[in-house]
Amino acid sequence: MSVLYTGSIQSAASKQYYYEAWNKNPATSADAEPQFSIAYGHRRGSGSSAAGTLNDSPSRAVYSQYRLLLLNPEDTQFTFKDGTSTDAIFAINFNRARILEKVDPGNWQLVLAQLSGSAVANNAHTGSNVKLAVNPSFISLIDDSGDTEQDNVTTVGRVVNVVSGSITAGIFNPSAPHYYGLVYPDMGIIILDGNKLNTSASFNIVTGSNINGDNAWKLLTSISGAMTVDPLNYSFQSRNSIVRTSAHYFVRVKNGEYNFSNNPTFVTGSEGTFSQPTFLNDPTVYITTVGMYNDRQELLAVGKLSQPIQKSFSKESLIKVRLDF
Repeated sequence: MSVLYTGSIQSAASKQYYYEAWNKNPATSADAEPQFSIAYGHRRGSGSSAAGTLNDSPSRAVYSQYRLLLLNPEDTQFTFKDGTSTDAIFAINFNRARILEKVDPGNWQLVLAQLSGSAVANNAHTGSNVKLAVNPSFISLIDDSGDTEQDNVTTVGRVVNVVSGSITAGIFNPSAPHYYGLVYPDMGIIILDGNKLNTSASFNIVTGSNINGDNAWKLLTSISGAMTVDPLNYSFQSRNSIVRTSAHYFVRVKNGEYNFSNNPTFVTGSEGTFSQPTFLNDPTVYITTVGMYNDRQELLAVGKLSQPIQKSFSKESLIKVRLDF
């Protein structure tokens, strides 16, 4: 993606929890498709308004949702490869229709642009104050799946680390990489450390209690800002991955078999006489379908041939059937 849109069709209530990114303007393009969503979560509920109680704040709900979804039951915080834990996270959740089965580890890249947060008071870094810094720096993020000696596999599948780097050049400073978060390829989710983005990209996450910091908008602005500066090199790149298991069966049709047709025009009259007298000694039929049965003669699958195969007493056929599942 070299450009992204937020939808005016998304309700204001849902924007308190997440923003959805589209490849085209959903209000004007019929073929616009959602690509991913961005959410901000805080373990203690700060940075979002909750009508007087942090227990009901959107940021607390988001953090709890991803903690319950991704972490082990005994874990209360997201902890990263460098040993740091955080109460503040950004979640990038790929649309299921985009990733199909999972995100392909090692084949995604996200570039973030520095924001103006260092020049704005914390409680004021919302709305129009959230913009790119003057002459911003950029952070390119990938995962370290190619350099991980032992995969970290949890109940939700494989987990790899988010580090600074690029798809073409690999990890920056691989002997001492900078860790920015975690990737859950099977879930299609990237978790970024909010504290790291404060330090490295001047996000200046609003942390006050019962205040609408609209922090998810900061990450969206950072991503789209990088795309605007350099659509070619700072685009959001990602590839999905699908695993398909195939089984092959070879069906031999001998010359003396399957030389009759169930087509009602093959015969005529009450006694079932061949409609064409030549069929008596030299029937000619066409195979169009192969049925796969189990040991109890129950039909399990039906395959259609790309074109009919002519069959007679003088011809045999060998049909290859492939089942993908």
